[in-house]
Amino acid sequence: MRYPQGGGLTPERQAFRERIRLEAAERFAAGASNVQVANDLRVSVRSVQRWRRSWHDTGSEGLRSAGPVSRPKLSEALFAVLEQELAKGPVAHGRPDQTWTLSRIRTLIGRRFHKSMTLSAIARMPHRHGFSHQVPVRRAIERDEEAVAGWVKETWPQVEGPWRRSMPGCASKTRPASR
Repeated sequence: MRYPQGGGLTPERQAFRERIRLEAAERFAAGASNVQVANDLRVSVRSVQRWRRSWHDTGSEGLRSAGPVSRPKLSEALFAVLEQELAKGPVAHGRPDQTWTLSRIRTLIGRRFHKSMTLSAIARMPHRHGFSHQVPVRRAIERDEEAVAGWVKETWPQVEGPWRRSMPGCASKTRPASR
């Protein structure tokens, strides 16, 4: 994804970038070079080259923002309703535990709003609204420490396999015994 926060630019940031492009257009008209414009506006020379080509072909209107690429599936009002539903907890929605997963949120959105979203879109959506992943502060009450300890001692070594050979290995791709 291009932007690390999981979404496109905010309207304020789009307007800011548009102002920079329009300022570059004024400098193009004044005869400034690409390097001068890039240094003055603190952008890359490659961006200025693209802007100049667009300005040459379509004028200043070609540098205006085209708006967001797509509208979000859930509007701000619908997200506020989703936030209220999430605050009720998974148990209120028929789940056996108090854990919200992406697939559970997707099911909730489908049932409540009759909209289909991908898991990646659902993962990005809360980040745009200031939410983050949560990790439990304490261990679950249902956890059986004896069963976990037994599994770690008996089952895990069989699954993991040996770390080192009992005797020195060979760097050859074929086994020494097969030569």
